[in-house]
Amino acid sequence: MLLELRVENLLLIERAELELGPGLNVVTGETGAGKSVLAHALDLLLGSKPRSGIVRPGAKEAWVEAAFRWDGDRDRLPAEIADRLPADEDVLVLARRVSAEGRSRAFIGGRSASAADLQELGPRLLAFHGQHASRRLLSPAAQLALLDGFAEHRDPGHGARRADHAMAHAAERDARARLAALQDHEGARERELDLLRYELGEIDDVDPREDEQDDLRALRERLRHVEALRAATGAATAALGGEDGSAGSAIAAAEGALDGVAGIDGALDGLAERVRALRIEADDVASELRARLEDLDADPRELERVEERLEAIARLERKHGGTVASVLAYAERCRARLAELEDVGGTTEALEAELAEASRRREKLAARLRRTRRDAAAPLADAVGERLRALAMEAARIEVLVEEREPGPTGADRCELLLAPNPGVPAAPVREAASGGELSRVMLALLAVAGAAADAPGLPRPVQVFDEIDSGVGGQTGRAVGEELRALGREGQVLCITHLPQIAALADRHFAIDKDTSVDPARTVVHALDDDAVVGELVRMLGGDAGDDGARRHAEELRAAG
Repeated sequence: MLLELRVENLLLIERAELELGPGLNVVTGETGAGKSVLAHALDLLLGSKPRSGIVRPGAKEAWVEAAFRWDGDRDRLPAEIADRLPADEDVLVLARRVSAEGRSRAFIGGRSASAADLQELGPRLLAFHGQHASRRLLSPAAQLALLDGFAEHRDPGHGARRADHAMAHAAERDARARLAALQDHEGARERELDLLRYELGEIDDVDPREDEQDDLRALRERLRHVEALRAATGAATAALGGEDGSAGSAIAAAEGALDGVAGIDGALDGLAERVRALRIEADDVASELRARLEDLDADPRELERVEERLEAIARLERKHGGTVASVLAYAERCRARLAELEDVGGTTEALEAELAEASRRREKLAARLRRTRRDAAAPLADAVGERLRALAMEAARIEVLVEEREPGPTGADRCELLLAPNPGVPAAPVREAASGGELSRVMLALLAVAGAAADAPGLPRPVQVFDEIDSGVGGQTGRAVGEELRALGREGQVLCITHLPQIAALADRHFAIDKDTSVDPARTVVHALDDDAVVGELVRMLGGDAGDDGARRHAEELRAAG
């Protein structure tokens, strides 16, 4: 439910706050007072592009904000929008800011959003119906959606079958596109084969391993400093070796001296063991140093080979993802794609079989959809016809035609609502057969019958907004339209911008728009009316003035009859 609508500095409106209630809410006012500004404000909340010059002269920006009571299932919304919704609040606020320079920002739940987010979420909260919207509703595509909503109301499995068909249609289209690409681009295939073979050959020639680069870098570092390493190793070997004057020979001499007095002094014997251990360790280290000295090769060609391999691996990394792991993964993809392209006959045959199976599945699902739709067509026509009789179109005859067409995501059916407004007149598409007033009533009947059935389960029913949808009707017909709007209001909140007193008299809550021309620029003021003020507004709408007793009695009768 729409709890509050706040508008600031939008065209004629300097500031307006509407606290709406359940049921039928109406907005009335003189022509040119600015009723359409409220419609445009709501249109902005649906993500529409702001018109130029909509910011009130002298203001820096316009602001539109609507607070809704939210009782829907967050899981049925796109994740990127559901994440913005407050987890523990039942009030959701949509807002739009438009600067005087034309820049626009959107907000959902107090957090920054995009116009596309409002286009996604807004229609789930607001269903906007104007004279142009009614014509959109009567297009074959929109009528098919309404028929589907009505069919699902009768058979809950219909929606799932429609979703299954959309998936099957996408699978068929994908298989057809892949087969066409394979058949129609033989030259491109050969070029791709050459490229794959070349790149795979590059990788296979290098044959990189994930764990070898660290070893290669360490080897490169040794080879770059091999002379210094040899010099240090040689000097260390000489210092520790057993030759005269070396540390090894000195330790051996110490060991011999202590061996000459072995067994006399226990403490000295312990020290002699330590000296012996030193001599053995020095001999071992010297031996290993001599072996290492022999291994240190100063061959410059070995360093060149290491440098070339590291550069070859780095070149592959730069081309294919930055790591050896990504290079190897790319090689696997190349091999798989190469095998697919080299086996054109087998791939073509497999794709043809896949396409045939996808087509069979899609056709089967399309046939099931058509049966459900045709089963629902006559009941929908009867229900809409019954509503039209209540809207003073007693002689109108409605037909719902379901014909085959080229398949698409929604099936292989085309829906057309036919109207015969008078006896003896052949039925024709509503968009051609209905006058302006009849078109408004047909649209209202469709919404009353099929719109409610099409509400998405788990989401709040959208607030139904009607912008002068009563155009072209009046008198008892206007009263009938009002009764239908009030009935819609009992099922879900309705906001109607109207010029008919017959409709306004039935409102649960009434707002009037007045234009104040005593200031420059002129401004529009919105008032919520109490019972006495409602009668006065009805008098104005009936063409009377404050002293017109006849118009007042008529207004009071309209009010009392509601």
